[in-house]
Amino acid sequence: MRIGEIAALVGVTPRAVRHYHHLGLLPEPPRLSNGYREYGMREAVLLARIRRLTELGLGLDEVRDVLADDQGRELAEVLQELEEDLERQESVLREQRVRLAPLLAEALAGRLDSDGPVSPEFATLLQGLGEVTHSPIAAQDREHLALLDALVPESDRRRLMAALHGMKQHADEAYSLLDALADAEPDDPQVASTAAALAAFFPDDLAAHFPDKSAGILADGIFADLAPAQSAAIARAMELVTEKQEGPS
Repeated sequence: MRIGEIAALVGVTPRAVRHYHHLGLLPEPPRLSNGYREYGMREAVLLARIRRLTELGLGLDEVRDVLADDQGRELAEVLQELEEDLERQESVLREQRVRLAPLLAEALAGRLDSDGPVSPEFATLLQGLGEVTHSPIAAQDREHLALLDALVPESDRRRLMAALHGMKQHADEAYSLLDALADAEPDDPQVASTAAALAAFFPDDLAAHFPDKSAGILADGIFADLAPAQSAAIARAMELVTEKQEGPS
């Protein structure tokens, strides 16, 4: 059989056969005097086995491991791993569908928030904050919170959003104070007074979510997105709250 014939017999493409040759999965058969490969039943059986294994979801590296073990012990082990992996994937898909269902219902009813899809906790927080259209820092804060909502682990996110609810009644005043620092220098006297005001607004349970010095890229990116004086005021407010909770040294 020529390459096109064995490929048609097994149900793969000639290109796939050549790829398997290149990877060493399918040994190349002897060539005739005219240079063409001559395939026999041995190659057809092996090629069919490769096709069956790939259809089961095995990667080509895993197929190579299976083919290297003629006793089939490796096959049973790899298939067990594949079964466990598929079970994990099914679990993730089920969880995603559960989360998707209420979002789909809201979208079909025309009620999905423009920031969506977001967590239920963040959606509730946004409702409490209301529609702020006049404050640049408010728009930034909304973006930062949306980023945290997407990236923070679920259990931490729920506690964070619950803690932020304690600041809702002070949101307009906090935004106004921070907007006033947009063009200020970090050593402007307003920074200290704004920090003191923000510290008074912060609920005690929010301090547990303050980033430490090793917080990494996410916290660094959020602070870098603020004007220097705004970043300095928020950082100082966090220090004031932390110092208050720690008490006299």
